[in-house]
Amino acid sequence: MQEHAPAGQRGWWHRDHPTFAALSGFYAGLIFAIVVPGLYVGILAALFGQDRAEDLFPFVLVTLVVPLLLVIAHRTRRFGGYMWLGMVSTTVVVLGVGAGVFWYMMR
Repeated sequence: MQEHAPAGQRGWWHRDHPTFAALSGFYAGLIFAIVVPGLYVGILAALFGQDRAEDLFPFVLVTLVVPLLLVIAHRTRRFGGYMWLGMVSTTVVVLGVGAGVFWYMMR
């Protein structure tokens, strides 16, 4: 017989399952590394033009405060750590594949 949580409470999967924070944090980091810079540049280019958007692009690094705060807070430390893992591994893969394609094209 299954027990059902009341409507206002999260289920056991979100609360107690050991891989939930790891999987959700990793994929949140992956999405964060891809979507945030692209969305930031798209909005800036639409509002201010391409040249000004290129000048303001380094300010996207301010968004890294969010994952940093997640790692600092004790309650979200595991999620934040896996979010950083997702962001760093996505960046490494994108840069590695880009460098490999560039090297192959220049050869």
